[in-house]
Amino acid sequence: MPAALTYPGVYIEEIPSGVRTITGVATSIAAFVGWAPKGPTERAELVLSWPDFDRKFGGIDPRSLLGYAVYHFFANGGQKAYVVRLVATGSNTAADNAKSSTVTIGALKYTAKSEGAYGDAYAIVTKRRTDGSAEDKKRFQLQVGNIKQDKKGIPIETFGNLSVNATDPRYVINVLNSDSNIVKVEATAALTDPPEDTKPVESGEHKGEIPDSAKLTGGQDGKPVDPNGANVVQPVTGTGGVYLLDRIDLFNLLCVPGLTDPAALSNLEKFCRDRRAFLIVDCKQDAKLDDFSESGPDGSLTGDNAINAAFYFPWLLMPDPLQENRPREMPPCGFVAGIYARTDTNRGVWKAPAGSEASVTGVLGVKTPLTNDENGVLNPKAVNCIRTFPVYGTVVWGSRTLQGNDERGSEWKYVPVRRMALFIEESLYRGTQWVVFEPNDEPLWAQIRLNIGAFMQNLFRQGAFQGKTPQEAYFVKCDKETTTQDDINRGVVNIIVGFAPLKPAEFVVIKIQQIAGQIQT
Repeated sequence: MPAALTYPGVYIEEIPSGVRTITGVATSIAAFVGWAPKGPTERAELVLSWPDFDRKFGGIDPRSLLGYAVYHFFANGGQKAYVVRLVATGSNTAADNAKSSTVTIGALKYTAKSEGAYGDAYAIVTKRRTDGSAEDKKRFQLQVGNIKQDKKGIPIETFGNLSVNATDPRYVINVLNSDSNIVKVEATAALTDPPEDTKPVESGEHKGEIPDSAKLTGGQDGKPVDPNGANVVQPVTGTGGVYLLDRIDLFNLLCVPGLTDPAALSNLEKFCRDRRAFLIVDCKQDAKLDDFSESGPDGSLTGDNAINAAFYFPWLLMPDPLQENRPREMPPCGFVAGIYARTDTNRGVWKAPAGSEASVTGVLGVKTPLTNDENGVLNPKAVNCIRTFPVYGTVVWGSRTLQGNDERGSEWKYVPVRRMALFIEESLYRGTQWVVFEPNDEPLWAQIRLNIGAFMQNLFRQGAFQGKTPQEAYFVKCDKETTTQDDINRGVVNIIVGFAPLKPAEFVVIKIQQIAGQIQT
């Protein structure tokens, strides 16, 4: 009621409806982990397209599978990804370690913001102001120029009115470290005067070029990181590598192109399960049918956490633009992640990312062609096959989790069933945060039933569940039966949500019978 009733008359009060819309989360944000020649190493970097990755991480590189996998992801329908760049450090052989390009000009040391030889393509060009007051003449302009294509320098970044005064809003160190995407800077001595103008070479064959004293040098790509190397995927500290993904809000799919080490993959399965994400596992490059015909993938990959992973065979053949489009073998994870994203967009996360619609873009075929009978050997062992058909081309022809072996009989046998559950879990986890610290009684329980019920009803109307009616498709229970007085005393509210998942029509059986003429019965 109104806070105070003071005068005779009519008072208006707005009453909350109790409706809090639960929005479904994204289902196909991919995360890629691997070596690249450039890009940030201290965070998982968001990329929204292939040109975005090309600009930030240097595009495809023959020394790494990462760039190819990201390209395949976007080519097959992916729209959003995070990239974790791995670089080699700590080697006793200095040339194996990645290193940033640097140059020291006066009392300022400029360093490329990430490791790699790419930094040697830049130079620092400064010019003092010549107009204005005496104070203005202590300011200067700084440009970061690209000297790879033009040795006279192509300005990439320009910062004006910089100062060497630490209290000035345009203090050079603060401005560059905050605003530059290419370099960072530190003082090697007390800053008193602005840097001298960068003068081009005055004579000779290099006339007009930026002098060597202004060029960043010493950058090293280092030894490309082997995804199967020790502590690359599961660092001992639990802070670098794949753990950088803990600092982003959400990812759903994880790909480490070329990673086939069973121990590392087993760790990643747990990593994904703890974060409600899904791991796409590559087979070995030289994998053969006989490797899986007896027991399927390696036994260390089929434990309790295998419900959040799927295994794909074989590698694919693609035209390599770095080798005049000659065929090159590529792991399937990037292609498959893109198909997951495309299927989610076109049909929904409850649709299996496989079948005639799951055609693979940008391939020449598969390394190991499979017949129906060979596919029939692998499918019951939870090996998802990629096949080439005369009509449909190369398609994903399997949709089982790594716990999908027929002998296991897991309730999480199918990829769409597991991913649908992860989608509901994450959506409800985020959509019920408002419940915390609310009075734990029937009014709250009714609001919970209303809001979660509306969310589930919307999915039912989209065809996400089995059943003709909502009662057959799902239920939401939150009342005194799920939350006892002891739960209330402990500050607990229990919500039970059930759903009848759509399972893929993996085997289509057509029965044909002859009609025996005009026999009367």
